[in-house]
Amino acid sequence: MTTDAPDVADHEPMPVEKLTRIFIKIRDKRSALKEEFEAEDSRLQAQQDAIKSELLEYCKTHGVESVRTESGVFYRTVKTRYWTNDWESMHQFVLDHQVPEFFEKRLNQTAVRQFIEDNPDLHPPGLNANSEYVITVRKK
Repeated sequence: MTTDAPDVADHEPMPVEKLTRIFIKIRDKRSALKEEFEAEDSRLQAQQDAIKSELLEYCKTHGVESVRTESGVFYRTVKTRYWTNDWESMHQFVLDHQVPEFFEKRLNQTAVRQFIEDNPDLHPPGLNANSEYVITVRKK
């Protein structure tokens, strides 16, 4: 795809109208490519899932945990995932039993932003912030 993108060697700035048009054209092309990729990736993932299902059934039927073939090895393991439907009780449990490691170390961006807006004189210890200008481009 030819985009009319500015050449780094050009020293004369392009008109903002042209830059905006080029930006939207590139964004639309990226979106189309992403959509194509995701569709193909989804199809391939479905094929892999079907094969995994057959390999799991093979392990179950033959009572084995792993199989070596000329192409490679496959094995089954138990994967357990945990979640809660009662965050209030879980939070209290974490506090009562002093197990903060139950939670991942990340901040809810919206909640922190709202807290700072509501409490401009309170600064949580260790809180860092990085602000930068970003450009958003929309079609007419």
